Amino acid sequence: MITGGSEGIGKALVDAFLQLGAKVATCGRNYDKLYQLQSTYPGKPLLIHTADVSKETDCQNFIEATVKAFGTIDILINNAGVSMRSLVSEVQLDTIRKVMDINFWGTVYCTKFALPYITRNKGTVVGVSSIAGYRGLPGRSGYSASKFAVNGWLEALRTELLDSGTNVMWVCPGFTTSNIRNVALNALGKSQGESPMDEGKMMSAETCAQHIIKAIEKRKRSLVLTFTGKRTVFMNRFFPSLADKLVRNFFFKNGELVK
Repeated sequence: MITGGSEGIGKALVDAFLQLGAKVATCGRNYDKLYQLQSTYPGKPLLIHTADVSKETDCQNFIEATVKAFGTIDILINNAGVSMRSLVSEVQLDTIRKVMDINFWGTVYCTKFALPYITRNKGTVVGVSSIAGYRGLPGRSGYSASKFAVNGWLEALRTELLDSGTNVMWVCPGFTTSNIRNVALNALGKSQGESPMDEGKMMSAETCAQHIIKAIEKRKRSLVLTFTGKRTVFMNRFFPSLADKLVRNFFFKNGELVK
């Protein structure tokens, strides 16, 4: 099961798992994009389901549809997410609430409903988190909060299931070519529609998906990707004051938020 599988890392994961011969169920809010994805794989065991992961009932229906189609669940990858770009002084509270509902509660809902099947099969729960789950990023306060929450919640779940044979893992891709920045919410909670980041210098979604699959096979605890991502986590852990200044310089130019 892969949430948010119609584009970006989610789609790359759907492609990769189908090529490996897996039965795949994925969801998204846009039926047309899901249908286009399904049309790419005629005859393949791919279930598409329209769902908004911020809604508990939609998540429950997605789990039930998957079990009805395939009988059980072995792996759940909580990939669906949304970012934001706005200063705390300017952002509306509903924008932060929307980010939390999708990124955090979407992970909680899907995991909660899928967990009985996954634990029975000693399978794997994955949360696609972010470097922002280790280091708060300016202009992305709600996004950082949601990813810190995802990491902490999955760490607690992992500890609870330590003797069950079930693996729980969180993945922090770093900067990856993905649509998440283009649909990042602005201060008013509307899609920004563009990204100031240079996509050419980022890890591709396909490469990211391969790293995630290998980590699932090895039943890793966590996965931090890209040199910049690993450096950021290291610096923030051992040199937090210096990390404050470096992150500030990265995201601001002449006192203005630029990235």
